[in-house]
Amino acid sequence: MRAWRGYMDGNQRLMDVLNRDLQEKHDLSLADYRILVLLSESPDGSLRMSDLADGVLSFRSRLTHQIRRMEAQGMVTRDTCLEDGRGVLAVITDEGRARLADAAPTHVAGVRSNLVDLLTKSQLKVLAEVFERVDKAIGDR
Repeated sequence: MRAWRGYMDGNQRLMDVLNRDLQEKHDLSLADYRILVLLSESPDGSLRMSDLADGVLSFRSRLTHQIRRMEAQGMVTRDTCLEDGRGVLAVITDEGRARLADAAPTHVAGVRSNLVDLLTKSQLKVLAEVFERVDKAIGDR
C-alpha cells in the first residue's frame, strides 16, 4: 500500500507541477509538449495519428481533438498519408519546433528539480527498471 500510494500521490504532484510550469511559461500543456517531442523525433517530423496515439498513450478521439487545437495554434498540420491514402499524419510545423525549443529548458529543469535531483543514481536506475518492466508487461497484453 505504501508503494502504491507513494506512486499515485508523487506521480500526480509531479505531472501537475510539470504541466503548470509549461502552461504558465509557454502556454503549452504537458500533453502538447509530449506530442511535439514525438513529432520532432521522427525523421520527417510526422507520425500517423494512430502511431502518435500509441506513443502518447491516448485514445484516438482525444488525440484528434488535441491535434485540432494544436493545429489552430499553428504547431502542427494534418496531412494524408501517402503510403495508403487513408491514414492521417500529424506534422510538426516550424512554429511547433520553435515552441518546443523554447519550452524544453523549462521542462528539463522541472524534471531535474522535482525528480532527478531528489534521487540517487541507484534509485533512478531502479525507477527506470521498474517502469520499463511495467510498461513492457502491460504493452505486451
